[in-house]
Amino acid sequence: PLALMGAQIKSNDGCAPLEISGQTLTGIDYTSKLASAQVKSAVLLAGLNAEGKTAFTEPFLSRNHTEIMLEYMGAQIIFPHQEDICHWEESVSPARQSGRGCTVEIEKSVIEPKIIEIPGDISSAAYFIAAGLIVPNSKIILKNVGLNPTRTGILEVVGKMGGNVKILDKKTVSGEDAGDIEVKTSDLKACTIEGEIIPRLIDELPVIAVIATQAQGQTVIKNAEDLRNKESDRITAVVNELKKLGADIEETSDGFIINGKTSLKGGAEADSYHDHRLAMSLYVAGLVCEKEIAIGNFEWVNISFPEFERLFAAL
Repeated sequence: PLALMGAQIKSNDGCAPLEISGQTLTGIDYTSKLASAQVKSAVLLAGLNAEGKTAFTEPFLSRNHTEIMLEYMGAQIIFPHQEDICHWEESVSPARQSGRGCTVEIEKSVIEPKIIEIPGDISSAAYFIAAGLIVPNSKIILKNVGLNPTRTGILEVVGKMGGNVKILDKKTVSGEDAGDIEVKTSDLKACTIEGEIIPRLIDELPVIAVIATQAQGQTVIKNAEDLRNKESDRITAVVNELKKLGADIEETSDGFIINGKTSLKGGAEADSYHDHRLAMSLYVAGLVCEKEIAIGNFEWVNISFPEFERLFAAL
């Protein structure tokens, strides 16, 4: 899409290094086959200084932190707001959504500097939510966590599974929803996870698979083929490593099938695949294993959460 706007970007046969030459950009109307916050953000930021209007359409609403930030800083932007979580077939508002899916529009803008307070990342909080649900006799409160609806799919799934999770002290921080999350040990039941909710919990699916091993019944995760394009092929990696611990889990082309409730045996050495989210998910699984486990290359957790071990140790 950046090339379509007139950007000149050269690569080494599709690999780094990239060579970018400054150019005058022109707005485009771009439709993406994938719901991708990263691609969307790149196009919107380019559109800030492009001639004309830039529109980006995706099949489902992906994370919208960039849109909220740009609106907060005064950009001329129209996008599906938090109350308007979009679906492919549904109409929310002609100004905010086209019939093709969720559309955001931006025009050339001058933005103003502001102080931005960033609440805690719910993708990082997810590991404490999972542990609080499945470790016996747990009760924890996670303070000042971001509750943007494009990110809270895990809370919806946990609610569907019967998890004892409450939102306390909800507030708005620099345009973003935030609040405290109280989690208690819960008797969980299986569910099916598919469709429009997937982009809103894609990074949490490995730890959701861990939660599912402790839920009664068969949990099915579908439409998550994008997991194969993350830091590792997270579908194959999650299945391989949880099987080592004693989970009843099967790989499908676009997700997992997990049968629970399972007593995880542990007593194995798991591999992180140099993937921080897989490493942290395995750590949570280890908390309920009968025997201790070892996780190879655990230092990759530092990519996103260098305080992970210290905070868990404090609990």
